[in-house]
Amino acid sequence: MEFGSNVPEFTPGLRSTGLDSLQPGMLPQLEPVIHGPLESNLHNGLIEGQGVALEALPVQEAVPLMEGTYREVHSIVMEVGVPVTACHFDGQEENLWLGNQTGHVTSYFGLNMDRYSSFQAHATDDIRQIQSLQNGILVLTKNNLKCYSRGGLIMFDCLLAESCELHCMLLTQQNSLLIAGEQNFVVEWDLVTAQQSQKYDSFCLDLQVSLHDLRSFKLEHEFEAHSGSLSDFDVHGNLLVTCGYAGRLNRMTCDRFLMVYDLRMMRAVTPLQVYVEPTFVRFIPTYTDRLAIISLAGQLQFCEPMGLASPADVLPLGVVGQAVVSVAVASSRQTLAFGDSGGCLHLWADGLQATFNTYSRETEFPLPCLTENLPHLDWNDDLAPLSLIPTPYTSEPLLSEWSPSSSAALRRFVTIKYSKLGLEDFDFKHYNKTMFAGLETHIPNAYCNSMIQVLYFIEGMRCSIQNHLCAKEFCLACELGFLFHMLDHSTGDPCQASNFLRAFRTIPEASALGLILADSDEATGKVSLGRLIQGWNRFILTQLHQEMQDTEEKGVDGGPCDESIIKQMFGSKVENSSTCRCIKETSRVSSNLLFTLNYPDTSKEYEFTEVLKRSICLEQNTQAWCESCEKYQPMVRPFGIMPLFSNCVAFYRDNIVKLSDILEAFAHIIFSSISNEVYLSHWEFGCRRKSADGLELQKSLRERKFIWIPYSLQTNGGSFDCGHSQGDVNKEESVMYDLMASVAHVLDPRTGGNLTAHIRVPQTYHQRKEGVTHTQWYLFNDFLIEPIDKYEAVQFDPGWKIPCVLYFTRRDLHQRYDISIKIPIKENVLLAEASLTRKQRKRLVTFIPLSCSELPQPKDLVGLDAEFVTLNQEEAELRSDGTKSTIKPSQMSVARITCVRGQGPTKGIPFIDDYISTQEQVVDYLTQFSGIKPGDLDAKVSSKHLTTLKCTYLKLRFLIDSGVKFVGHGLRKDFRVINIMVPKDQIFDTVLLFHIPRKRMISLRFLAWYFLELHIQAETHDSIEDSNAALQLYQKYLELSDNGCDHDRFRHTLKQLYEEGRKHDWKVPGIESGMITW
Repeated sequence: MEFGSNVPEFTPGLRSTGLDSLQPGMLPQLEPVIHGPLESNLHNGLIEGQGVALEALPVQEAVPLMEGTYREVHSIVMEVGVPVTACHFDGQEENLWLGNQTGHVTSYFGLNMDRYSSFQAHATDDIRQIQSLQNGILVLTKNNLKCYSRGGLIMFDCLLAESCELHCMLLTQQNSLLIAGEQNFVVEWDLVTAQQSQKYDSFCLDLQVSLHDLRSFKLEHEFEAHSGSLSDFDVHGNLLVTCGYAGRLNRMTCDRFLMVYDLRMMRAVTPLQVYVEPTFVRFIPTYTDRLAIISLAGQLQFCEPMGLASPADVLPLGVVGQAVVSVAVASSRQTLAFGDSGGCLHLWADGLQATFNTYSRETEFPLPCLTENLPHLDWNDDLAPLSLIPTPYTSEPLLSEWSPSSSAALRRFVTIKYSKLGLEDFDFKHYNKTMFAGLETHIPNAYCNSMIQVLYFIEGMRCSIQNHLCAKEFCLACELGFLFHMLDHSTGDPCQASNFLRAFRTIPEASALGLILADSDEATGKVSLGRLIQGWNRFILTQLHQEMQDTEEKGVDGGPCDESIIKQMFGSKVENSSTCRCIKETSRVSSNLLFTLNYPDTSKEYEFTEVLKRSICLEQNTQAWCESCEKYQPMVRPFGIMPLFSNCVAFYRDNIVKLSDILEAFAHIIFSSISNEVYLSHWEFGCRRKSADGLELQKSLRERKFIWIPYSLQTNGGSFDCGHSQGDVNKEESVMYDLMASVAHVLDPRTGGNLTAHIRVPQTYHQRKEGVTHTQWYLFNDFLIEPIDKYEAVQFDPGWKIPCVLYFTRRDLHQRYDISIKIPIKENVLLAEASLTRKQRKRLVTFIPLSCSELPQPKDLVGLDAEFVTLNQEEAELRSDGTKSTIKPSQMSVARITCVRGQGPTKGIPFIDDYISTQEQVVDYLTQFSGIKPGDLDAKVSSKHLTTLKCTYLKLRFLIDSGVKFVGHGLRKDFRVINIMVPKDQIFDTVLLFHIPRKRMISLRFLAWYFLELHIQAETHDSIEDSNAALQLYQKYLELSDNGCDHDRFRHTLKQLYEEGRKHDWKVPGIESGMITW
């Protein structure tokens, strides 16, 4: 059966009567039966053998067909003797899809029925229905829903419970599908996730048609159509037409009355009597709402739903003694298709120029074969390519097989390709199609990007870090909070951790631990990234704990605090006991922020929980002082975990050699089990799991690879389990931990490899970014972000992918911490402050700070300009064609930031003019372009208003949070180097306002001369002068464009600007300066 169509609010639901998969001999109770010669029955109307009685209908075969009437234009045999159980016209291309009783699907192109594709959809079951999509074909069998490309490649395969008996499906939305059958429920299927999204109960008798609301599937009305059972129905506009069977004298006979219902009044109108035994009914609306009625015996009749049927409208389909078992109508209403029980397809059309769709896209055909036979290969020819020899199928890997690291493209180190425009034409969206932000790689010590992403997606930590603010200049907690704020507000664009890594490089402990790499170490790849990221993880948790504890102990919450949020979240209490020979036992309790996995002897195989228990509850023999014996004695020191873990547990490996041995040994066990068809559901691979609604999904073969690390852990005192016993979750003494992230080292012998993170992103992050509530695993490889299956997060290979750090979080973590963010930046950051410059008397004041009455309001205009210095030169190479290719760009550091008032009586007067102190070595001050001179950034000799980057950063953050509008020239580059995220609706960039797409950008100096008649940047740059010029240019833009409304007039002005620029070669007349500025 098929669902009705063209109903705006309702969809009919029915319980299938089994006529959709009609086969010869399936309906012995029906009289007359459908097989046998028809010629004799056409004349005498008798039932002989297995013939069909047609009651001597006066069918005139010699009636001439007028142009525009339907007639058979082609017939083709799909498979002899196998019924065509489903046919469907493609809604996007000129293809006709057929499915037969043996599960085979074939498509034909156009009216000539040229075979386009053919494939086996199911080994045994018949095809119930076919539905075309934009990029594929849906095929429904007894209990399978499969999606194929039009060429026959499978896209997904969903196996439902074997007790299902499906018959029909209906595409309700772009990605939603309704599936029904003989069950008393209708399943709504999400085509994006290939999973069931809803299930609706819908009980309906065989003789009823029910109307349901598509939004809630609530039953609205029911029609009792026929006294026996329902055969088919169709809907068009406000009319519902049904055909079926009537029960007479304990027999089922075909009802020759079509029931017609008006859906506006929800009642039946005058039934329509026809001259054939109706089994299928279809609306064919063209100029009128006519009906096509088809009988099993192969008769076709056209009539109006409100008119009278005429015997002259009955046409033979030419099925030659077979039964019609499937019918399809093209969307253009110009072609009809009928499949019979003998395997033949009959194509009818209303003209030789008929099409399947009104507007069809072009069908893609395979390339023609250049040669019919393979060329002869002469073994004596040394230049003959060996690829001409077909590769045989073998059960063992070939010697030429690529290693996994060569095919894991998503996990390789990704690089940014720089052009002459820098990053302007680099497409980051190619690597990240999500709404989450990646991190760029060209910054020194960016190896920690993966761990930064892991910490960001711990909800409680993300909020606590952003709520932290202190006065310390190089505070990693503050800088990490600023970075998390940018990741929160980014909509897929990558961010930089430059300010965080700048503060990280100033920490002496980080340098002492070898966590700060030189450029040569990163380039040569001689560093063990696995051990490096483990050391970084230990250091960052300890450093954040100290910094946040110091702040809390100073009375942020009104009193002292013994534990920071880091210790509360990551700290696990461990009891250390010592037992002397004199049976004197002492114990103390300590706290661990993470645990090291110590691998035992690899002579036998160990599961993860065994290694974990041996690592935490270990026993050591050491020499220690005994108070009772008053001397050093051998002691046994067992370590035991306290009854509960922390809320977040981090593990990292200790010995890569032993880990590789364990993975290889465990892989051998698993592959042996797979070969013997042993399914280890304890580790969730190679198994079939039933969902709560009874539907069973088939696992793909790739999930049967070995998985050593579990998805969840369950603790109960000192015991550990893999969390597969769901019945113990609610016990008070048991705590469930889910795998939240895994950081892996992807090996590459040439470059040393790179670090990637597999992170399970919680619902709260998806809700903020995408407005949906679901949990998904993602691969984070710097600025490359890709959704992955969960098994990829725990599947490792000692040959190319080694786990480094594992994070497990409590299942109820979000309920245990406050995840609200309170902006800690106050308005006092904009008020007057002291300068770092020691020569206060010689300092020249160039700005007037804001007073309390001048605090910024939303939509206030602020002119901004920034100047930069270079910390290291760019790395480039000269190609053979003479062009220069940038390998690594120069590293810039902000040196001066100026903000001027954009309105009021003090308009144009700066309120921020900060020179940024730096402790890093400056390679080039770029004095010609920045105006910064040696000594301006040194607190010992500078005469400028010198401050820290963090102090100025807080001022800009407060302005952004206040909702002010920034006006400047080239602000995108300014904010990028400052490393701050500004919403696009708060930026008015004059370099973009005065620009025609696909033409050059115009410098601020030329714009100021052309529109304002100002001569700026004659000798050097001054950020105050540039900020005021940008503000005046913005006012000029509003004047020329009528506040942005008159685009035609402003575009004409821009054309005149570009003509004038080309005339003067983009140089300001009267100023002979070769510098190029923004």
